[in-house]
Amino acid sequence: MSNKDSKKVLMSGNEAIGEAAIQAGCTFYAGYPITPQNELTAYMSKRMFETGGTFIQAESELAAINMVFGASAAGVRAMTSSSSPGISLKQEGISYLVGCELPAVIVNMMRAGPGLGNITPAQGDYFQATRGGGHGDYRTIVLAPNSVQEAFELQMLAFDLADKYRNPVLLLGDGILGQMMEPLRLSVNGYRLSAEHRTPNTEHRKKWALTGCKDREPNLIRSLLLKEGVLEEHNKKLQKKFADVEKKEIRYEERNTEDAEIILVAYGTMSRICQGAMEKARREGIRVGLIRPITLWPFPYQIINKLADLKKKFLVIEMNYGQMVEDVRLAVEGKSKVEFYGRGGGGIPSEEEILTELLHSSLS
Repeated sequence: MSNKDSKKVLMSGNEAIGEAAIQAGCTFYAGYPITPQNELTAYMSKRMFETGGTFIQAESELAAINMVFGASAAGVRAMTSSSSPGISLKQEGISYLVGCELPAVIVNMMRAGPGLGNITPAQGDYFQATRGGGHGDYRTIVLAPNSVQEAFELQMLAFDLADKYRNPVLLLGDGILGQMMEPLRLSVNGYRLSAEHRTPNTEHRKKWALTGCKDREPNLIRSLLLKEGVLEEHNKKLQKKFADVEKKEIRYEERNTEDAEIILVAYGTMSRICQGAMEKARREGIRVGLIRPITLWPFPYQIINKLADLKKKFLVIEMNYGQMVEDVRLAVEGKSKVEFYGRGGGGIPSEEEILTELLHSSLS
């Protein structure tokens, strides 16, 4: 069935992510309840049973990430999900996954913080997601959808990228994306890498996995490397892999940048609000464009740097008090002006607030 002919169904972002995982061949899910991603956990509890996979409501977030570690080491496609405080608890396990070069998918539907905060949407976890929130020199690929359809597609891509690079991939959403419902086409489009992984028998194709060694030499998965120089060489190998990701996996959306004088930079659901503000600004004669990073790591430094060479000005909009703006400033390299507007603690910048910033900031 082609994308054009396939029917649409009404689903929430959380449910769409769960269904994408099933279609991507995920056979193991472990999680622990936390709002605003509980619909995803509930969806997986039903669908894993229906498809013959394994669902575990763990006793804690720490237990869940370590169960994912074990399942991934056994060669299956495994995932977990949570929201901000729960993702903080998983950071040690994520570092262990990277150190052992184990693929996994981790979903974070961000909520307001710091601390327990509340259940309102926010984007305060950008630093944690893009800098490697645990210990050691490592990176996780970070995908940031802005619609239910894209959440479905990027979740499928996440499993492909995790296997391709043997590294955890983080899908970063927020309470708006998880809860809102939109028409969804349950088919795969251009985000798909290949079909070869997308079967329940993925484990039989991973030669490094711990699947029993009756008929082969035993495999060893570990990150404790005590012999002098061995850990350094392992880190060099990881850094080479991360550099390869930076060359090949950058994704972004660009709108109206050719004639723009000011370019909004936003990701996730915030980018949708910025698109509305951009359209209103253009009706008032302000030439505004939009750059939406889809991969937060690797970050699309080059396109922003190129636009800075053309003397475009930048206004970064986030649901926090200034995190991604640091990457935008790094990309601009002082060639052009960068300003920031954000709200945290569950505050959501409106189209009108963004338009006011465009009209009255020093960028105009």
